[in-house]
Amino acid sequence: MTSRFREAISAAKFYRRIGSIANLSGLSIEARGPDAAIGEVCEIIPRHGGALLRAEVIGLREDRVVLMPYGDTRGVGVGCEVYATGQLPDIAVGDALLGRVIDAFGNPLDGGLMPVLQQRRPLRSPALNPLRRPRIRHILETGVRAIDSLLTLGQGQRVGIFAGSGVGKSTLLGMIARHVSADVNVIALIGERGREVKEFIENHLGESGLKRSVVIAATADQPALARARAAYAATSIAEFFRDHGKQVLLTMDSVTRFAMAKREIGLAAGEPPTARGYTPSVFAELPELCERCGTADSGGAITALYTVLVEGDDFNEPISDMLRATLDGHLVLSRKLAHTGHFPAIDILQSASRLLTDLVVPQDIKVIRQAIAQLAVFERNREMIDIGAYRSGSNPEIDMAIKIIPALSALLCQGATEHVSRAAAIEQLHQICVGGMQ
Repeated sequence: MTSRFREAISAAKFYRRIGSIANLSGLSIEARGPDAAIGEVCEIIPRHGGALLRAEVIGLREDRVVLMPYGDTRGVGVGCEVYATGQLPDIAVGDALLGRVIDAFGNPLDGGLMPVLQQRRPLRSPALNPLRRPRIRHILETGVRAIDSLLTLGQGQRVGIFAGSGVGKSTLLGMIARHVSADVNVIALIGERGREVKEFIENHLGESGLKRSVVIAATADQPALARARAAYAATSIAEFFRDHGKQVLLTMDSVTRFAMAKREIGLAAGEPPTARGYTPSVFAELPELCERCGTADSGGAITALYTVLVEGDDFNEPISDMLRATLDGHLVLSRKLAHTGHFPAIDILQSASRLLTDLVVPQDIKVIRQAIAQLAVFERNREMIDIGAYRSGSNPEIDMAIKIIPALSALLCQGATEHVSRAAAIEQLHQICVGGMQ
């Protein structure tokens, strides 16, 4: 008994690390002390009482600590006391999160009780050793014909969905979340409008999809630190289920808004702006976040779908360009296809799955390449065909493309609630391509 008391006394802290606010400028707070490290969570006592304001250390300047708050700074002024908690950001995890909608801190947004969770995980954990990652061997069925037939994905693959605004990416995400062959969906809605969060859950995800999902929402009105935290929280929750052998689909909408939040944080911490104002830390942290996904030796895997909101439909802007090089594939949504009523508006010729040849049997790869070749031939000659300048019989390749394209376009179109197995989609593709050439 005496030894236990001695251990408790030796582990106890009889002092508090305290500082005071010296300056508030924009999104950042400068304090004289406390003696805190980067990433540590601090508490600020507002004037006139009120709830404590939590903030995170994002930088150090000479004798001052730079903090960014998780919430509203009203009531905070120069001289307010700042306490270092000694804690790093973490999130409570567990099976009780399934079917729930929570914020970046794990608080319920769905009106239910606080989930009872026994375990906590750090928000920023290192990626797995690359040599401990099993290779991706198993196909992930999404229930979307265009993806399952021509852009086959694997369990543990990381894919970007590149789209401008209003091209149908939320509808596509809802289709995948409802029909995907995964045990758990972890959905992070970063920087979305508050209206869109409820609409996505009710219209696109549905009751059946929500039962096996965890939704983490950080709306556009929340501080940059809360929006960035939601992305890390979603990844940590996905890691929990993966470590328990589950097949997890992590969907983040959108990773661009996460990058924008990190840009705000970096600029407030004093980092220099680079391409389009993004700070150097953004280009370091995006790969760090993505690399936490993938397969694990537990038998589970995190398949990640990151939506990339392309500014001004410029697919070569810095975030898009970097993510294309980082991820294992990309699905490009075309505004031109969307305007013609082709949904999902996936531009097959601009999209790619880097694991297609590792996952698909040779006879299916042959048919997939034939279909893509016919799409390319038709696209190259579209203007000539549309104005009636092409004469039938002049070119056998163009004749074949004209014959096949209507059935192929019908295969690639799909209703939001329609579900088709991958086997049926591949069978239809064989019938179109092989039958059209006979």
